[in-house]
Amino acid sequence: MNQAAIVFHNVNYSTDGLHILRNITGSFPDGKVTTLVGPSGAGKSTLFKLCNGLRSPESGEILIKGKSINEYNPIELRRKVGIALQSATMIKGTVLENLELPLALQGERIDRNYAEELLHDVGLGAELLERHAKDLSGGQRQKLSIARTLVNKPSVLLLDEITSSLDRVSQHDIEELIEKINEKYGTTMIWITHNLDQALRIGHYTWVMMNGELIESGDSSLLRNPQDKRVQKFVKGELE
Repeated sequence: MNQAAIVFHNVNYSTDGLHILRNITGSFPDGKVTTLVGPSGAGKSTLFKLCNGLRSPESGEILIKGKSINEYNPIELRRKVGIALQSATMIKGTVLENLELPLALQGERIDRNYAEELLHDVGLGAELLERHAKDLSGGQRQKLSIARTLVNKPSVLLLDEITSSLDRVSQHDIEELIEKINEKYGTTMIWITHNLDQALRIGHYTWVMMNGELIESGDSSLLRNPQDKRVQKFVKGELE
């Protein structure tokens, strides 16, 4: 396996008396796409929040690029570890204003040529820069959301169910886009998906989580022949 971009050592997380993550130990290979699958309530989204500092572990250690997550200040960490969500939330205003948001929050402006390059990278035309974001299709908004996460040139990109609300054509476009970004920039991708076929198509590696635990991990082909009986039931659709 490649050098790890993110490593978890015996990480636990609880909230309101509920143990959400239990002794998570594992790594996400640098420069690869790892898909993260498991039933609802497995702790996948909580794990993402730990990766970019939105939550702090109760115990254990998280390393980002070989350095303890506690050694990063929040701004530095969120520049290094970006996140794109299913909702692809936009602010009121133009595509350019939405694209500029990560820099505007730091009192900076985006260079127009760089904005056009980012749109090109996600398969959108520069003519959209002055269009209102509310007028974009669902697929276009998701592409813009991904472009916005790329503004700070993150080395790790967290993708939380980013195609689950899209039609099949748009879903395929986003999958191709993620593969392109991974190949062009070597960005480490960690993708939560409920679509096991997608996890096999896109993932170099896969984590399977259940009830806050990491059950199996390795090459994505493990989903074709899992060793753990719980994972066998999950891939057969016997666990939701």
